[in-house]
Amino acid sequence: MSETRRLATKTITNNQVSELHQAFADDSAAILAKNAVTRTALNELAVNHSVLASSSHSVSDRLDDWKVTNQKKSGRCWLFAALNLLRAEARQILNVKDFEFSQNYPMYFDKLERANYFLQSVIETADRPLDDRLVVFLSESLMGDGGQWNMSSSIFKKYGAVPQEAMPETESSSDTAQMNARLKTLLRKAALELRQAVASGASETELDAAVQNTITEVHRVLTIHLGAPPSSIDWQWIDDDKKFSREGVLSPQEFLAKYTKLNLDDYVCLVDDPRTEHPKGKTLTVEYLGNVIGGDDTVYLNVDIQLMKDLAKDALQNGSPVWFGCDVGPQMLRSDGLWDAELFDYSGVYGVDLALNKEQRVNIGESAMTHAMLFTGVDVLDGQTRRWRVENSWGEENADKGFYTMNDSWFDEYMFEIAVDKNKLSPELQAALAEQPLVLPAWDPMGALAR
Repeated sequence: MSETRRLATKTITNNQVSELHQAFADDSAAILAKNAVTRTALNELAVNHSVLASSSHSVSDRLDDWKVTNQKKSGRCWLFAALNLLRAEARQILNVKDFEFSQNYPMYFDKLERANYFLQSVIETADRPLDDRLVVFLSESLMGDGGQWNMSSSIFKKYGAVPQEAMPETESSSDTAQMNARLKTLLRKAALELRQAVASGASETELDAAVQNTITEVHRVLTIHLGAPPSSIDWQWIDDDKKFSREGVLSPQEFLAKYTKLNLDDYVCLVDDPRTEHPKGKTLTVEYLGNVIGGDDTVYLNVDIQLMKDLAKDALQNGSPVWFGCDVGPQMLRSDGLWDAELFDYSGVYGVDLALNKEQRVNIGESAMTHAMLFTGVDVLDGQTRRWRVENSWGEENADKGFYTMNDSWFDEYMFEIAVDKNKLSPELQAALAEQPLVLPAWDPMGALAR
């Protein structure tokens, strides 16, 4: 029997619906749940009070004594988290506790570089039909705000960084929807023109000229929305001891090098890809995942979740915050700033088994990395981690003035990646970094962008 024939015959009958209604009406637990859920938000009913009551927010090792940042209505969490990592050192060097790098500055160059990356991808895939899955994916995922660790390091290495005062936030950096929509239209129009040029036999010189024309237009739109990025800054500041210092004129690259000591070349991204067909101790990459052509490749080293915990704990206990990516939404009580794998009992509310393990969730599209933040503390008892303190970039309104608590159970289920110093890895894992990675398709869950 063909699939079409099956779809045409396997209908829900009126009798079946009547029987379902009657069975529900005879189920006192279902009636009670309906009466509650129709008048109360689901999460208020599903929250596991015993988990909430037993979850402490204190940690044995804590680094943060500063204020959180706020990405507002943008998907720049990966840049915020990376800049929050960099500013940990800048605070100490400058002796300014609440120092912030400009988050607008790297977003500007990420958008400009990503436009070029897309246009070059259009030329590379121009021989495929418009309804080809890769062509459709590249067009649909175009010009979002999200990113990955390697994408942030590519921007910093090429363009450096500047203090927030040198390129402050604008309306569009804090609320990117309108800017992104116009950029998508511009680039999709250019994509059609490029595809037609390739089909007509345009030379490489002609294609390069067409790309450059579009990049000029993208630059214009970005500068209208975000302002012009500085090529240099005349840097002077007053520190927390009221001491005035003057450095003089610095390029953004010089500023980043002078006020941070973290070697971006030493940092690698470890992931927990739970799928059995992707072995631990091997590298992965995702096709067409990047922003800067000629920058860092987006490469992951797939490791056990316990190793991720151990390396993150060691870094924190040695005074270094840790950039990480996770599936932020599930089992999160935002008002209390708490994540726990058993925080909400949805199965109990519905009387329906909703349990999936991590591998199942990834395979079926239920879970992927969606948000990046910074670990700033950890609670350790007898060498074992119990919970984690998290610097988010959603402002001070919720949790402990924007700092959240992640219980260890949640780390197991919804954590996907951390950025760590490769020199902390075993010789075997360091050697694995040099191996050719397994290339996953562009739409693979491991290509999800933190936003």
